[in-house]
Amino acid sequence: MSNYIESLKLFFKRIFWVIVSYQLCRLLFLYFNFKTFNNLSFDVFQGGLRFDLSVIAYINIVFAILHLAPGNFKYQPRYQKVLKSAFFFVNMLVIITNFVDFKYYDFTGRRSSYSMITAEGMENEIGGLILSFLLEFWYLPLIAVILGLVFWKALPNLKPSSESEKITLITGLKQAGLCLLILSVLVLFGRGGFQKKPLRVVDAANYGAINHSALVLNTPFCILKTIGKDEALKKLEYYSSEELDSIYSPIQHIAPKHKPNNKNIVIIILESFGRENLNIGQTPFLDSLITTSYYFKNGFANGRLSIDAVPSTLSSIPSLSNQSIITSSYSLNNIYGLPKILKDNGYNTSFFHGAFNGSQNFDQYCNVAGFDQYFGKDEYEGPESFDGKWGVFDEEFLQFFNKKISTFKQPFFSTVFTISSHNPYTIPEKYKGKFPKGTTDIQESIAYSDYALRQFFNAAQQEEWYNNTLFVVTADHTSVNPTSDVFRTIVGKFRIPILFFDPSNSDLKGESLKNFQQLDIMPSVIEYLGINAKVISYGKSYTSEGDYVVFYLDNIYHIIIGDYYLAFSGTKSLALYNIKEDELMKHNIIKEYPNKAIQLETFIKGYIQSFNKRMIDNNLTL
Repeated sequence: MSNYIESLKLFFKRIFWVIVSYQLCRLLFLYFNFKTFNNLSFDVFQGGLRFDLSVIAYINIVFAILHLAPGNFKYQPRYQKVLKSAFFFVNMLVIITNFVDFKYYDFTGRRSSYSMITAEGMENEIGGLILSFLLEFWYLPLIAVILGLVFWKALPNLKPSSESEKITLITGLKQAGLCLLILSVLVLFGRGGFQKKPLRVVDAANYGAINHSALVLNTPFCILKTIGKDEALKKLEYYSSEELDSIYSPIQHIAPKHKPNNKNIVIIILESFGRENLNIGQTPFLDSLITTSYYFKNGFANGRLSIDAVPSTLSSIPSLSNQSIITSSYSLNNIYGLPKILKDNGYNTSFFHGAFNGSQNFDQYCNVAGFDQYFGKDEYEGPESFDGKWGVFDEEFLQFFNKKISTFKQPFFSTVFTISSHNPYTIPEKYKGKFPKGTTDIQESIAYSDYALRQFFNAAQQEEWYNNTLFVVTADHTSVNPTSDVFRTIVGKFRIPILFFDPSNSDLKGESLKNFQQLDIMPSVIEYLGINAKVISYGKSYTSEGDYVVFYLDNIYHIIIGDYYLAFSGTKSLALYNIKEDELMKHNIIKEYPNKAIQLETFIKGYIQSFNKRMIDNNLTL
């Protein structure tokens, strides 16, 4: 069996180089995102190896059979040449998916899933964006080619004995037994060990600090675990129905003390305007607008993607899974958010987005949410201003937005979503050199979008509807590569500006330190308008005593109540921090304050159970 033993050794030698390649990818991921990860321990890399072995085992089960199946056919030169080439191309193709997250992690804060890799909801833009990313991050394809060449050179060839081996019954049984043994070992590695359930993405939280999960994981594992799945929610039974109602209920009866005022509502969602960009010279207009507004200093996004921000902001529906509601199997659920509520109260409703029609599936969401009209790039009227990648530059599109809503019958409710401060951060040629570059790639485009916002307000001030309008300004999510450590923490990755501005209400000014999230905008607007309504909302009004924020990232539920933050895996609490006293989140105090952890865990369990059940049962309306 000397040839068979050589083939067995060959398989393990090749697998060894696959493992080495995964470790190199983890080190590269760490290099490109080094500022995100601090206080690393050996546990991170030990756990990473476990996840690497899992995906390597699954991908190479077929190659184990091709290397180790009984018979002399394996030793033929042509067979070996094809086998080596197939082993290289399949494994290399899987390995280089890691390269996507070397930079994409900046935008999402988590490893890519199958739906993210396939750019679901961005079919119109993806061609131009891929070319743009390849040009901007040219060094990544170069590193991938170098890694591929080294990997190919490192893969050994079979050196069979010159003697022909006769396959007897006993020899065949031995070879079959060894093959089955190796396959069994691979299956064991694939499932991650002898534990009850196969290794899951959420298990990465067991290694190192809570924000180290992305470093523990690898992109191929995350893709493999989500491919062909709609990532459906599960009905949870943390509490009985009676217990759940006492812990958390999203049913809210908004009963304002004042009469309806029929004010217009304009919600402006600014692309990537993380709070870290304020008061550093990039956003002079927004900085000044904050001083004349009611500003929520502790404002939070409920997701890391643009596609999560819209249902959160306009329908008070959180994103508590790895797939956005808009692209999930629940995308057609009945919802009763701001568009329908205000339409029922006599409002004209519209949504504006300067990108390609269909981008992020926003047009589909608008139909489900009940908007009267959707305006995308196709509906834009004005001077030619295509940015070459996403859509219409912010300045021209916001002017179009102003002109269009000025034709609407009052009261109206309109939302506009800007696009120019999105990678590749293109600004018009006529403004090159006009705005400060800042210290990160995004900040020049942030400054341009701030200028475009100023021009919009200058134009809107001339309109008859302006003084009868509540403006809500927020961001969809934070920016990439923040320069301050405060905005690199799990909590910091979700801090955004949120403000209410009513030019006719001098009392609506000041700064709120209460925790406020995108989910809170819907009930707050309803109350401000004086509308009496009974709704399902996973946020709370700005006048309520509630002080909580909920978001989801890296398969972990995150909750803030008052000064405390808790990370919850779905089965157990992982970390507790006092984010007021420990802003950089260096001291996990879950053991010192078990009662506080239980308090936050009880709330988040009820919140998740309520949300999952209502989403699954399509029960988001009353």
